[in-house]
Amino acid sequence: MSDLTDPASDEVSSENEANPPCVLVFNASDPSGAGGLACDAVAIASVGAHMLPVVTGAYVRDTAEIFDHFPFDEEAVAEQARTILEDVEVQLIKVGFVGSPENLSTVAETATDYPEIPVVAYMPNLSWWEDAQIEAYLDAFRELVLPQTTVLVGNHSTLWRWLLPDWAGERPPSARDIARAAGEVGVPYTLVTGMVLPDQYFDNVLASPQSVLASEKYERLDAVFAGAGDTLSGALAALLASGTDLAAAATEALSYMDRCLDAGFRPGMGHVLPDRLFWAQPEEDAENEASASPADFALPPHDTRH
Repeated sequence: MSDLTDPASDEVSSENEANPPCVLVFNASDPSGAGGLACDAVAIASVGAHMLPVVTGAYVRDTAEIFDHFPFDEEAVAEQARTILEDVEVQLIKVGFVGSPENLSTVAETATDYPEIPVVAYMPNLSWWEDAQIEAYLDAFRELVLPQTTVLVGNHSTLWRWLLPDWAGERPPSARDIARAAGEVGVPYTLVTGMVLPDQYFDNVLASPQSVLASEKYERLDAVFAGAGDTLSGALAALLASGTDLAAAATEALSYMDRCLDAGFRPGMGHVLPDRLFWAQPEEDAENEASASPADFALPPHDTRH
């Protein structure tokens, strides 16, 4: 009898294989919906994964600027992560803004306990914060989180100021220069965004310390956006969790971000927010058909695809 399989076990295994991949996300709550966990939830779901949110704190912000941030106690963060990891199989960990060096230590401990799970880490622009807080946070991120990071994501100017503060070259550092600096503390891959090119274009480059793996150029849009970085890193995390090759995942995530920005909207008096559900909007023809049939109160049909 010992060689007979348990039908219930087979059924659970089959169900698990059919489930969407799960991404554990450490990030803050953002009441504007520009970034943070609200952004991650929609971007990750749009790409076909399931988010497991660990709340690390809360922003005080509107669509124009960040005024403050209240971090959670690190034990509260650790308990959230520990509890869900004991229950759910996680394919990838994404790290956003966690608010304090103590919470970065919790993130690093979690990644150390699950070394087989890849980590996508996003470094946002922290210029809204006090200088002493920025310095302490960046030092802790470099020492604790970067050695656990598989892919680091950030804007060119943000990563330049952080990883190459003494850069003295006549030209700005390239993506490979930044990837080499990240590689010195253990990061194998870096996705550098927003590299300014002539003729109103930006370049976005995935690089290792040895080579460039992917490069995507997009036209600069005439608007100031909030939440682009979390959108990109969330989509990248979901694509990698689903098993997509790194270079292909970076290319698709960049394309997704560009289309989100292109469909962006301004809900308040501040910046434009990416429309992460652009793919769920009805086509123009469907809208026309709906308006031509006022007696039909059904929603117009549309494709739900990322």
